[in-house]
Amino acid sequence: MPPASRTRAGGGRGRAWEAYSRSPASGLTASGSKKNRVGVSANGCIRKRAEFPNHVWAWDFIHDRDERGRSIRWLAIVDEYTRECLVLDGSRSFKSADVLDVLRDLFLIRGVPKHIRSDNGPEFIADAVRRFLDDTGIDTLYIEPGSPWQNGYAESFNSRLRDELLDAEVFADLHEARALTDYWKNDYNHRRPHSSLEYKTPAEFAASCGRPPVGAAPLPTDGRTTRTLDPLTPTLVEAGT
Repeated sequence: MPPASRTRAGGGRGRAWEAYSRSPASGLTASGSKKNRVGVSANGCIRKRAEFPNHVWAWDFIHDRDERGRSIRWLAIVDEYTRECLVLDGSRSFKSADVLDVLRDLFLIRGVPKHIRSDNGPEFIADAVRRFLDDTGIDTLYIEPGSPWQNGYAESFNSRLRDELLDAEVFADLHEARALTDYWKNDYNHRRPHSSLEYKTPAEFAASCGRPPVGAAPLPTDGRTTRTLDPLTPTLVEAGT
């Protein structure tokens, strides 16, 4: 809740209101008017829980830099039910088209989720992304602005990735960053038992669930081609592989 009064600009309440009005949680523009916000608390992970594989995916971006100070961003996608990391894709930057390419490849490999949960980052609320998800029949769960805890599974995964890898390594370049995160992702999926998964690894737990059900409509075709998958590269065609 904002402070009760905007008066006494020189006092504590006035300063508190100034700080609050500039924060993302206030939903105010520079002129003081309410901006158009996407997302509600009802879409948080506590209120809408995953009940089977491919029921709810959570996605988010993690940021870091290489040893020369150049930006690196990872797009991470997690299955909230199995805790599998489905995607950990590193790049210098992501545009809406890049996000859609990642989704198309993942849908062909894994199937289509029923819901996908995210914050209100520009890549997630871009018209092209929202239109694609709507055409595919996926229900978007945008959390309330300024409330990262509502995307708790993504936040927990991001925290573990940062503590165990990003804060522990200095990446020479993007190639090394991708190689190390690929290794970490494989270790996370196949060698990390979770107490919430009956002390199974995410891959083992997913395999015990069988093939994930396709939660929504078939992937729409728009004439575009996707990246060709290397037959020697492990994929998630079967749950838990």
